[in-house]
Amino acid sequence: MADTSFLDWPFLDQHHRDLHGRLSKWCADHDTQLHHETGDVEADCRALVKLLGKAGWLRLAVPAAHGGLTEKLDVRSLCLARQTLGYHSGLADFAFAMQGLGTGAISLFGSEAIKGRYLRKVARGELIAGFALSELEAGSDVAAMATTATRVDGGYLINGEKTWISNGGIADILTLFARTGGAPGAKGLSAFAFPTSTPGFEVVERIDVIAPHPLATLRFTDCFVPDDHLIGGEGDGFRIAMATLDVFRSTVGAAALGFARRAADEALERASTRQLFGKPLADLQLTQAALADMALGIDASQLLILRAAWAKDRGQERVTREAAMAKLHATDGAQQIIDQAVQIFGGMGVKSGTMVERLYREIRALRIYEGASEVQKVVIARAALTAHQAGK
Repeated sequence: MADTSFLDWPFLDQHHRDLHGRLSKWCADHDTQLHHETGDVEADCRALVKLLGKAGWLRLAVPAAHGGLTEKLDVRSLCLARQTLGYHSGLADFAFAMQGLGTGAISLFGSEAIKGRYLRKVARGELIAGFALSELEAGSDVAAMATTATRVDGGYLINGEKTWISNGGIADILTLFARTGGAPGAKGLSAFAFPTSTPGFEVVERIDVIAPHPLATLRFTDCFVPDDHLIGGEGDGFRIAMATLDVFRSTVGAAALGFARRAADEALERASTRQLFGKPLADLQLTQAALADMALGIDASQLLILRAAWAKDRGQERVTREAAMAKLHATDGAQQIIDQAVQIFGGMGVKSGTMVERLYREIRALRIYEGASEVQKVVIARAALTAHQAGK
């Protein structure tokens, strides 16, 4: 990563700078393993989880009391980790991120018994985690969720289907959201720690996407979950989901920023070395304009990401607006930056297997998952309207 001037910005502490340096070196030293692809994305993801766990990086995804590196989830550390991993390998970033998102609700709201049962194993890469929220008709509209958790003696019976679930086919533990009561919309949702070894659980489809990741459709048929696997209380599910996304939504922007920084560095190298009309491509004003747009977009995204992460780490209870701004700008901006990099590469930019071509496929999903760009605009607009009305 050529430009690291952001490390001196006041949002970061020395331990964040040290983390960035250590992880950057580790990624460079393990480049071959980070890009080892067998054609089986589930096997590749399992291998990356074990690699990251053995190296200790997954300890960033859980609190210190249960094997983590920081007292509580440190959003700036999570963002720096995803940004750095994303710069080197999209799938490595994914493997890291899902260990945090998949157990984030447990870290934030789970009982000590549930934390003790799962978090250390997740931090060591011995268990793979997932986040089971989306359904066919309940993606952005979480309140439309149809999966049910019916009260029975000693626990709950889960019935329904989830789809577009990251790590769905390989997860050992899911944070699962289901409807527990008759309350309408979001009020009737609850969250559970769900072991996928539970009888009645089924992977009904592996979903192929343009940048291979382990996604799946899951079915739950009379799956029994004991009382002690309820996270928080009945009806707390929507609040838990939104609070978890408050922590991890900024990190999606950070991953996109890692992609964008890699695309910009690749473009700078290409523009400096490719000859066109007898001189370097970088000498053309149109190329310089594109490079300037890249640099501007990267710094703006970095500022928004660090602002949101810093606010959360400083104790601001909700950073929904700040996280939405960070994710929206960083993911949409990275799409533009990567597209500009492909243009600078010319024909080589669309050759399968080149770095900018891989980034072009990797970035697209980030504008959809954990809240599509359009949803982020709704969140930001509502916050602006609320602030306006409060100021009257």
